Amino acid sequence: MAENLRKLVSNESLRSMQDKLESWLREYNTNSCNQNLNHCLELIEQVAKVQGQLFGILTTAAQEGGHYDGVEIIKSRLLPWLETSFTAASLGKPVDSRVPSLQDTFDKERHKESGVRDRDIQQLDSDLNSTRNQLNQVQDDLATTEKTLEETKNRSAISLLAAEEEINQLRKQLKSLQNQEDSRHRTLEHRSSEQRSSEQRRSEQRRSEQWGSEQRGADRRNKELRSVEVVSDYEQQLRTLKDEIAVLSAEKSALQGRSTRSRSPSPAPHRRSRSRSASPSTAVAKIRSPSPNRAKLSSVARKAALLSRFSDAYSQGRLDAQCMLRRCIDKAETVQRIIYIATVEAFHVAKMAFRHFKIRVRKSLTPSYVESNDFEDAVSDYIICHLDLYDSQSSVNDVIRAMNVNPKISFPPEVDFCLLSNFIQEICCIAFAMQTLEPPLDIAFGADGEVFNDCKYRRSYDSDFTAPLVFYHVWPALMENDNVIMKGEAVTKRGAFWNSVRSVSRCRSRSLSPICPRTHIGLSTISRSRSPSPIRCGLPRF
Repeated sequence: MAENLRKLVSNESLRSMQDKLESWLREYNTNSCNQNLNHCLELIEQVAKVQGQLFGILTTAAQEGGHYDGVEIIKSRLLPWLETSFTAASLGKPVDSRVPSLQDTFDKERHKESGVRDRDIQQLDSDLNSTRNQLNQVQDDLATTEKTLEETKNRSAISLLAAEEEINQLRKQLKSLQNQEDSRHRTLEHRSSEQRSSEQRRSEQRRSEQWGSEQRGADRRNKELRSVEVVSDYEQQLRTLKDEIAVLSAEKSALQGRSTRSRSPSPAPHRRSRSRSASPSTAVAKIRSPSPNRAKLSSVARKAALLSRFSDAYSQGRLDAQCMLRRCIDKAETVQRIIYIATVEAFHVAKMAFRHFKIRVRKSLTPSYVESNDFEDAVSDYIICHLDLYDSQSSVNDVIRAMNVNPKISFPPEVDFCLLSNFIQEICCIAFAMQTLEPPLDIAFGADGEVFNDCKYRRSYDSDFTAPLVFYHVWPALMENDNVIMKGEAVTKRGAFWNSVRSVSRCRSRSLSPICPRTHIGLSTISRSRSPSPIRCGLPRF
C-alpha cells in the first residue's frame, strides 16, 4: 500500500489537472462544442485513473486490517456516498450540495453511539446502586437471623437441662417403686411356695398310690402288646421269605433255560450271549437277605445320599478316569468327550436294566399279592431292599459296546474302553438307584451345537464366555422332572455348530488292533466289534 501511495504522490496528474481546468475556463467561451467536450472527457479520464489508484489503495488497506477491521467505516462513509452519487448520476441530476459529506455522517453516527453509550452507563449505574442496596438489606437480615438463632439455642439448652433433671427425678421414683414391688412379690412368693410345698407333698402321696395301681395294669398291657408284635413280626418274616422263594424260583427257571440254551451248538462260539440277569455262579454265591435298615430310609435321605455319590463321581471319579485316559490320549477334548458319552450311555443302560428288573419283580410277586392294594409299594420296597441283585457288570459291557460304535469318539486304537470299567460301574449303580426315587432322577439331554443354557450348565475354564453355542459337554446336568438338581459342565466356543457337524461326518471304522493286549484288564472274554453299526452311524444316542 505504501508503494502505491508513493506513486500517486510522485505523479503530477493532480497538479496538471488544476492547470487544465484553469486554461479550459479561460478558453471555454472561445472554444467550440467539440473542443469543450474533449477537454471534459480528458479531465474525466484523468479523474478515473486517480480514482482507480485510490480504490486499489482502499482495497489493500482493508485486506491488511483482516476480516472485520474497517467494516464500520466502509458502511458509514463509503456506501452512503456511493449510493448518493450513483442515484444522482442515474437520474441525471447534479449532486446536491446539501447532501452531507462523509465526515458529517461519521460525526453524526459517533454522536449517536456516544449518546447510547452514556444512557447504558447510567442504566448500569442505577442497577449497581439497587443491587448494593439489596446486598446491604440481606446483610442486615442475616445479622438479625444470627441473633435469633443464638437466642433459640440458649433457650433450648435451658429447656434440655430442665428436662434432664425431671428425667433423673422420675428414674429415682421408679427405682423406689420397683424396690417396693420386689419386696412385696418376695413375701407373696414365699407364702405361695410354702403352700405349694404342702400341696405337693399331698399330691405326691396320692400319685404314688395311683402309680402303683397303673403300673400293674401297664405291665399286663405290655405283655399283651409284645405277644401281638412277635406274632406280626413272624408273619412279616414269613411273607418276605415267601417273596424271596418266588423270586429265586423264577431266577432258577430262567437260569436253567439259559444253561440249556448255552449247551446247544452255536454257529458263532466266539461271541458271548447277552444277558441282563446275573450269572448262575453269582446267583448261587450271593445270600440275599432283606435289609430293614435300607427299607426304613426315607426317600429324602436316599436322594441326598445319591446326590452326594453323583457329586463325588464328578469331582473324583471323573478326574481319575481322565488321568487314566491321558496316559494314552494327548487331546483333552477327546478325553472329556469319552467320559461324557460313557456317563450318558451308563444312565441309558441302567434305566433299561431297571425296567427289566421291575418287570421280573412284578411277575415274581404277583402270586403273593393277588388281591392286595399295595402291590406297587411292595414292588418298590423289594427293589430298594435288593439293589444288590442288579447285574452292574452286564450293564458295563453294554455301555462299552455302545461306546465302540459311537462316531463322535476319536482316539488311537491302542486305548481300550475297559479302562473305564470301574467308573462306568459306579455311574450305572447310581443311575439304577436313582430310578427307585419318587420322582426318579435323570440326566438332561445334551447335543453339540445347542444353545448354552445357564440354568443347566456352567462353562469350563477354557471356554469362550461370549460364545452362545455349546462346543461339547463335559458332564451332564441332573434333572428331577423339569427342575435342575445339579448343574453340568460344558465348553462353549465360536463356530461350535459347524465343528460338531464336521466331527459327526468323520465316521470311521475302528477294527480291533492285534497289538492291544487284553489280559491286563481282566475282561479278556469280552469281544468288541470295532466296526460301526449301520443303524448307529448317524448322530449318537443319548
